[in-house]
Amino acid sequence: MDSPATDHTPYYRLDPDTVLQSIDSVGLVTDGRLLALNSYENRVYQVGIEDAEPLVAKFYRPGRWSDEQILEEHAFSLELAAAEIPLIAPRVFNGETLHRHQGFRFALFRRQGGHAPELESRDTRLWLGRFIARIHAVGSSKPFRHRPALTPERFGDQAIRTIIEGQWLPPHLETAFASLAADLMTSIRAAWSRAGAFRTIRLHGDCHPGNLLWRDGPFFVDLDDSQTGPAIQDLWMLLSGSTAEMQAQLGDISEGYRQFMRFDVRELQLIEALRTLRMLHHAAWLAQRWDDPAFPIAFPWFGEPRYWESLVLGLREQLAAMQEPALELPF
Repeated sequence: MDSPATDHTPYYRLDPDTVLQSIDSVGLVTDGRLLALNSYENRVYQVGIEDAEPLVAKFYRPGRWSDEQILEEHAFSLELAAAEIPLIAPRVFNGETLHRHQGFRFALFRRQGGHAPELESRDTRLWLGRFIARIHAVGSSKPFRHRPALTPERFGDQAIRTIIEGQWLPPHLETAFASLAADLMTSIRAAWSRAGAFRTIRLHGDCHPGNLLWRDGPFFVDLDDSQTGPAIQDLWMLLSGSTAEMQAQLGDISEGYRQFMRFDVRELQLIEALRTLRMLHHAAWLAQRWDDPAFPIAFPWFGEPRYWESLVLGLREQLAAMQEPALELPF
């Protein structure tokens, strides 16, 4: 039996030969061309295929998701593709979407060109609102059984424990961060309470502009963080700027969204709470991955006091933002 990669060096055996042999193992013939693409949680490569278009191969980080969780993500992607939603779903080879070679699990995707969406365009925002609503229409048809939910406990409490117990904070910030973290979680839970009994559905989960390609319309990529949660999670990361600017952007997105799905205005109470949770979760993610040699190279500033000082300042601003009235829709 192949021995798995360790948690501390999960990709130490994933060299170019192993990548190419993995692709060959599903019955394809690679031509030796290999290009590493920008990804840290997983390892992603563009791989040349003889007499065919290149494919994109994603090698899943060992120990992060179970097989059941990955396959559930794949099934959701295929549901969306079957509904003619422009999302890059895993390719099926030998009746499978999840493959194994030399202890690694991987999936293959078609290559898709495109550029970042022009979010300053009203037409673009309307278009994205419509397609996200169509994703949610499929996502609301049944629940996930294995993939986790986006909750204050998972993204907030667990993240705070990781940071504090891992002793990542500079000594002069330890007391301030602990006190601030308690206040943040109180405000986050208050936002959840104000939002009431909102519905949770299957989501893209990480629908920021970097996971959108535009080529005569949008293409959604990377459902690796697909999870159960409130619909607004797939909308708020498309907003930026002043309160007035975000309200105008949200008005356009929600106008497109409401063509296919009901928009629950109660979830507007969650936007700043979700932004705060994302900040906490991101810091904890870096801490959890720091033993991966790729992370100190990519994020050299993470271990410096100024990073934590900036994070604490940003979180204080979020604490204030969560006390402000929620965004409103112009209807």
